[in-house]
Amino acid sequence: MKKIITCLLATFGLATGCCQQNYENTDPEGFAKLITEPGVVVLDVRTAEEFNEGHIEGALFIDWKQDGFMEKALATLPKDRTIAVYCRSGRRSASAASELGAEGYKVVNLLGGILAWKENNMPVTTDTYEVDVFQTKSGKTVKFHALMHASIRMVYDGREIEIDPVLKLRERTIDYSKMPKADYIFVTHEHMDHFDKEAIKQLTKDGTQLITNKRCGDMLGYGKVMGNGDKLQIADDFTVEAVPAYNTTEANQKFHPKGRDNGFILTIDGLRIYIAGDTEDIPEMADIKDIDIAFMPCNQPFTMTPEQLVKAAKVVKPKVLFPYHYGETNVSGIPELLKAEGIDVRIRHYE
Repeated sequence: MKKIITCLLATFGLATGCCQQNYENTDPEGFAKLITEPGVVVLDVRTAEEFNEGHIEGALFIDWKQDGFMEKALATLPKDRTIAVYCRSGRRSASAASELGAEGYKVVNLLGGILAWKENNMPVTTDTYEVDVFQTKSGKTVKFHALMHASIRMVYDGREIEIDPVLKLRERTIDYSKMPKADYIFVTHEHMDHFDKEAIKQLTKDGTQLITNKRCGDMLGYGKVMGNGDKLQIADDFTVEAVPAYNTTEANQKFHPKGRDNGFILTIDGLRIYIAGDTEDIPEMADIKDIDIAFMPCNQPFTMTPEQLVKAAKVVKPKVLFPYHYGETNVSGIPELLKAEGIDVRIRHYE
């Protein structure tokens, strides 16, 4: 009943509890221009089935009809960003916009929804993974596709970069056969949720560069092996540094002993990306500087607790933090814990 009333109020341009609308509306042309601006978050509030049939590239997905919409929104959407929201026809998104506006978000609603978007010949995609887009120093884009757990797909300047590709993890699967072959593959260590020979085989083409630690290199019989502290220039605009990743809690050191596994720092046209791998909050993190984007793990006993992750983030100080490899660990409170640090924490489906 509450959502029916909210929807009716939003349809007539009214905000809950007041006489003024607390969000903006725009047409498809204005929406298309808006979502190209830095820092704008695109939000699809339709059902999962609708989202999978086709959505605006880079859109996050939170079903407005499901219980807990606002709790999920507060855990996922940064308050200092403009939220560009849409649904099928504009009605659900108007209701969602009203609720978000009441929570202090700046929200812009797409009039006519994705139906109007398509009628104006605007593009949609069936890629079901969340996408975050960043700019390099020269203005090129790097797209991060949140595949699952520790598996990340990056696209930069026509080049495909895969991090810890894995075909299956519990009930979740990735169909790499439908993705482009990789130009670069990075593997942090040998555990099955990071190292999958078949996934690597599917992604490999002539000229693919595979970069990994010694254990995985020995198991595969090929690839460029890097140890902690090694640096490598793999293209004119692309360097990689292997950094330590290990457990410090005594009972858990057997999972990731010091010196065996890698994290990676990728510097792509000036954009610095820290892929932490499986690690706790280790002293060497104090040497990691000027990070734009960090992927840091959060699930004990194998990696960090939320408290350790917060501590590590305060040391590394990335501009944007993606908690990943978090399994069933509740990471929803991390954005608030790091708000005062000015770190943009983004929760994606990296369970």
